[in-house]
Amino acid sequence: METDPNCIFCKIARGEIPSRKVYEDDDVFAFHDIQPQADLHFMIIPKKHVKSLDDVTPADAPVLGKILTIAGKLAREQGANDGFRTIINTGRIGQQEVQHVHVHIIAGSQPLGRMIPRKSS
Repeated sequence: METDPNCIFCKIARGEIPSRKVYEDDDVFAFHDIQPQADLHFMIIPKKHVKSLDDVTPADAPVLGKILTIAGKLAREQGANDGFRTIINTGRIGQQEVQHVHVHIIAGSQPLGRMIPRKSS
């Protein structure tokens, strides 16, 4: 499996950087966001390094399908019993901050706003 030695998400998936793991199997790793935008905020990533949705190929379809298939189960296990939001930011316009495909799972006790405002530094 291809990984990028300099990618922070690859390092997290390899266990080189600590994280609060939600789920792991041979293809996928899920972990809590260190800067959560809501009460519940975790990410699901493929262990294979894929820069963005712009870079996926048909060979990536099984792992992306797996991510979407397990998203609901993981969200419920983490406490999202009344729905959740999935977000995949892509490229500069999509404000992708880490160049590794990742699906944000976001939920809370109250309905989320129409869009999540960018957290200021």
